[in-house]
Amino acid sequence: MNNWYVITGGPSSGKTTLIKLLGGKGYRVIHEQARELIDQELYKGKTLGQIRRDEGKFQKKVLEMKITLEKKLSKEELIFFDRGIPDTLAYCWFHKIPVDKLLKKALKKSSYKKVFLLELIKYYEDYARNESAEESREIEKLLEKTYRGLNMSVIKVPEGTIKERVKFILKNIN
Repeated sequence: MNNWYVITGGPSSGKTTLIKLLGGKGYRVIHEQARELIDQELYKGKTLGQIRRDEGKFQKKVLEMKITLEKKLSKEELIFFDRGIPDTLAYCWFHKIPVDKLLKKALKKSSYKKVFLLELIKYYEDYARNESAEESREIEKLLEKTYRGLNMSVIKVPEGTIKERVKFILKNIN
């Protein structure tokens, strides 16, 4: 077993803000790979629509980034991830993308000590988000189904301020 924790939830549930706060407290954090990819492609001059035009290709690239990154990390180090490999499965279900061999193989090797599922507080649009508030809630349900289906320990993080949520998460790691 590793010492890795996933922070997940639908778009606009506060994951990125929470991860930044944990990083500011000195914890090792891994930022969302989908957002990293979007940022790289935007820098090259592409629009979000161009980047996400082929959702299957986008999800596969994000998965490849996650796999490559996780292979390089120490299993002993306490690390918080903004989304884990199983998030890709939830997004494939959401977008009705067939699950390929790479994802099936990655899911079999995927392991996290605990998964913290953030509930959507209030939906905000941003430059990297193309889902609606309703779709975000649907994705949240798919994420819970995905992680629980993989027999991972899922802890729902209740609504509250970002500081209250960080405190809740830190009280629930071991």
